[in-house]
Amino acid sequence: MRRINANSLNTKSKMLIHSEFTAAWWLKNHHLQTIYPALSRKISFLPHYQRERLTTPDDDFIEVDFCGIGTQPLIILLHGLTGSSQSGYIKGLQQILFSQGFRSAALNFRGCSGRPNNKARSYHSGDTEDINFLYKTLRAREPNTPLGAVGFSLGGNVLLKWLGEQGKAVDLFAAVAVSVPLVLSVCATKLDSGFSKLYRKNLLKELEDYMQAKLIHLENIGSVEEAIKIKNLGDLSSIQSFWQYDDQVVAKLHGFNDVFDYYQRSSSRQFLKSITVPTLLIQAADDPFMTAAVLPDQDELSPSVTMEIASGGGHVGFVAGKNPFKPDFWLEQRIPQYLKQQINIG
Repeated sequence: MRRINANSLNTKSKMLIHSEFTAAWWLKNHHLQTIYPALSRKISFLPHYQRERLTTPDDDFIEVDFCGIGTQPLIILLHGLTGSSQSGYIKGLQQILFSQGFRSAALNFRGCSGRPNNKARSYHSGDTEDINFLYKTLRAREPNTPLGAVGFSLGGNVLLKWLGEQGKAVDLFAAVAVSVPLVLSVCATKLDSGFSKLYRKNLLKELEDYMQAKLIHLENIGSVEEAIKIKNLGDLSSIQSFWQYDDQVVAKLHGFNDVFDYYQRSSSRQFLKSITVPTLLIQAADDPFMTAAVLPDQDELSPSVTMEIASGGGHVGFVAGKNPFKPDFWLEQRIPQYLKQQINIG
């Protein structure tokens, strides 16, 4: 499978631009770009940081970690698969946003906050119910506050799909999505090849552990019917690919006919044309989680969507800088820059 070639893109349109990002000379490899920030980032303190548990309409819960107080603009943050509000890219962005006059609300998808949720259902790439619930909750509390949203990887797919579903019904001043698996089937297949199989192996192990912890929790709280739903999924230890996992687990737990139905209905590329919120989509040409086949054509983008392609950056990496001891996390410059630009326009 060929990689995305950033230099071959038509950039005459304002909706499709080359990124100014330049990978650090000591992290030129796309796998190093992906792995380095995931392993190296440790942020122990954030100002005015507090967690809130919200009861969902289906009598489950989500937990949201807020940073900042006051009436400043508020940014919803969505993490990636097997991530959480504690992921380095989330906490790093919260820190920068706070320093630049934004508050933030980092959503933990169900079961990702360190506590298993109380239903068999989990979270997945097309599940927009919880972001919609969080958005409505925040908007009801603060009807006049400028709201924005940023999503990474799976969280970016959820964000774009939600924006497309909502159209003009959602009131955000801006959104940013990073390293998005726009076509889930292509990305699942890409993770079955080469070095990318290592990411697949680690992610699947984390998902297996996640489901096991959920089962134990459901049994401990006496939720027999929900626990049976997990047991009926069968043995997860033999799963070797995302095609298998998404067919055996995600599709069965969340009402899809099968993995093909899940991928078709949940891939966010088909929703880009319906987005009305000013939205920046940042993708790396060398992302090891995807290929050029995921990228939309220019006529698939609504006038509100700008797709920015970097020649390097890996998957949610984008590490720049000349000094290996002082890495420059470029996303923490580019995302606030875009948010501030849009809020000033508004």
